[in-house]
Amino acid sequence: MNTYDVIVVGAGPAGLLAAGRAAELGAKVLILEKMRLPGRKLLITGKGRCNITNDKPISEFIPHVFPNGRFLRTAFSSFFSEDIIQLLQSFGVESILERGGRYFPVSNKSKDVLDALLRWNEKFGVVIQTGMRVEKLLTENNEIHGLTANGQPFYAPKIILATGGKSYPATGSNGDGYELAKRVGHTIETPIPALVPIETRGNLAQSLQGLNLRNVKAVVWVNGKKLGEDFGEMLFTHFGLSGPIILTLSRIVVAELRKENEVKITVDLKPALDEQKLDARLLRDLNEHGKKKIGNIFRFWLPASMVPVFIDYLEMDPEKECHQVAAKERKIIRHLLKNLPFDVSHHRSFKEAIITAGGVVTSEISPKTMESKLIKGLYFAGEMIDLDAETGGYNLQIAYSTGWLAGNSCLEKKDDR
Repeated sequence: MNTYDVIVVGAGPAGLLAAGRAAELGAKVLILEKMRLPGRKLLITGKGRCNITNDKPISEFIPHVFPNGRFLRTAFSSFFSEDIIQLLQSFGVESILERGGRYFPVSNKSKDVLDALLRWNEKFGVVIQTGMRVEKLLTENNEIHGLTANGQPFYAPKIILATGGKSYPATGSNGDGYELAKRVGHTIETPIPALVPIETRGNLAQSLQGLNLRNVKAVVWVNGKKLGEDFGEMLFTHFGLSGPIILTLSRIVVAELRKENEVKITVDLKPALDEQKLDARLLRDLNEHGKKKIGNIFRFWLPASMVPVFIDYLEMDPEKECHQVAAKERKIIRHLLKNLPFDVSHHRSFKEAIITAGGVVTSEISPKTMESKLIKGLYFAGEMIDLDAETGGYNLQIAYSTGWLAGNSCLEKKDDR
């Protein structure tokens, strides 16, 4: 008979942490994964490099998690960034700390991280069956006792759902877990794409396609009111805007587009200079190069590939000499350098979203154990839960911590790692 102490549904980072920890404590553990290979989504994280985690302390980490980061205090206290770094190191994966407090494997290969987690699971006897789609949870008197997968029954008094969200569905995360949870009575906050690129109207972004900007500030405006901003790196694409600060702000953009509000994004190309200092800089450069063409002077202020697009947008004559630029024209230039505008038309789909916002509501999950408050013996971990975070290793840490806590809570602790 297919009987186990713990069954984990999903072989992503949350599932592997849950299974590994439960097995480490002596449980007989089975992972059921519907894809042909485990950890497919983990392999593409960090553009294939795997941003393992972030070095911020818990108090600074929590504000980067939405909509209720405080829910994770126990999970983070149980297993946090230093713990995953240590676990990976014990299986041969060294980490390096990079800009923004982000940890990556020294090898720059996400496969090394996945292989380490798989070796850890193998060491403690975890059985992984791939190509197994879970169809139904078996409950009786609000208590879990098993599930069916590919028409076969599997029995266990503890089941951990770690199926992921809906982002990158080609990797297997297509929302199956939400349906399983919903059928046994759980409330699902509507899943929406998070950390997702933004589509814009017109051809301004498209004409700058491929240009990557650093140290700029993007601001989100909704019905003319400023709702958010972020500083850092962004990218222009054939459809609009992407890059770290755009992905971070996309949480606001997606939510407001769903309300059918008017959304705009402005980019401050000179955030280190206020209006007065920028005007002084422009005036100085124009005066010093009075007989030079304005088209050439723009290279002092912008990346070369941006100059012709910027001048075209201003409808300026690039042949005009600098001393001919009037104060009114200088004001327009200054304003555009501080407020390059983009009208948002839409956001990209789950196929391009790094993470999913929404999922099983946290009010129905115990923060101390990750166990369902509705079904005894049912636990949740990772992206299935209504928690998402900014880029920078935060989302993977949520997966590790909730997975670890769920696996740890399934049985009495015998030995520490």
